[in-house]
Amino acid sequence: MKTTVEIPDHLFRRAKSSAAQQGIPLKDFFTNAIRQHLQQKAAGPTTDKAWMRAFGGLRELHRETKRIDRVIADEFEGIDQEDWR
Repeated sequence: MKTTVEIPDHLFRRAKSSAAQQGIPLKDFFTNAIRQHLQQKAAGPTTDKAWMRAFGGLRELHRETKRIDRVIADEFEGIDQEDWR
């Protein structure tokens, strides 16, 4: 099917350049981009931003962080006030 779509010039130039670098026709580039976008939408909304996904990988450290915080709190509770003077 043929259709006319208006996109900003700078975006068109980037798409054309990227298609050329990949060695594919611009038509295939747009088709792949639309297909990928629709597949992502069908997969459901993602609430995580890229930076959240990266830092979300550290979730398993949550318990360890709490343990370390308890150790530090226990140590500071044991400090004699005279030692600080």
